[in-house]
Amino acid sequence: MLGKLAAVPKADSMNEPAVPPAEIAIRDLGVRFGGTRPALQGVNLDIRHGEFVALVGASGCGKTTLLNVIAGLVPIAEGSATLSGTAPAAGRGDVCYILARDALLPWRTVIQNVEYGLEVSGVRRGERASIAAHYVEKVGLGNYRNFYPSKLSQGMRQRTSLARAFAVGRGIYLMDEPFSALDSQTKLLLHDLLLDLWDSSGATVVFVTHDIGEAITLADRIIVMSKKGSGVVDEIPIDLPRPRSADALQADEQYHDLYRRTWASLKASTV
Repeated sequence: MLGKLAAVPKADSMNEPAVPPAEIAIRDLGVRFGGTRPALQGVNLDIRHGEFVALVGASGCGKTTLLNVIAGLVPIAEGSATLSGTAPAAGRGDVCYILARDALLPWRTVIQNVEYGLEVSGVRRGERASIAAHYVEKVGLGNYRNFYPSKLSQGMRQRTSLARAFAVGRGIYLMDEPFSALDSQTKLLLHDLLLDLWDSSGATVVFVTHDIGEAITLADRIIVMSKKGSGVVDEIPIDLPRPRSADALQADEQYHDLYRRTWASLKASTV
């Protein structure tokens, strides 16, 4: 007897592959902070599992507010947001939030900081020591594992922060301008590192940035948000091949076309 066949998602036509459901789904989202003018209004967005999405827009357009909604840190006034079909909630075990500042514990060494997330997640001492050591090496800080944050450069501190974040193995990473305090050369090096960590993790990333070049380098898709917080004004697919390098991209005319399109959308979003 034949076994029962598993159901598969239906495609729109026989010639098109099935589209996986959104891992993060935002529907007609509205957020208010006491006043009459909404911080966000009418935002609709789908993000698929494993996708790297960059949010760009003018200051005050609600990029960080949207990130905070997904993290369960901000109440929703209208519409809805779901993560894997359930409502956002602070402290979810499948979400990791990376801030602009590294937020390292000054009394812990590099290896101890990387272990911290595993420790609070209940991972046993021997296992967390092994995982932390792996990620410290992966971000190139093996020779600095016993250094305290005060002895590290800003780039090394952010490497430690990335190691701590990816060591815990979350399914969704929310990143709020994590490289904004870095010089250009260090930022480019950390782009390569982040892409390597993301590629090996299979995680979903939502990344806030003001840097168009950074968004194009990192993302599968750029979401341009209205300055007035009134939603998404453009979605720009980044179909550049991976792996990507800064040198190769600068010589790629498609990169510059994407830069011009994103810049045009940003200018239009402020009107």
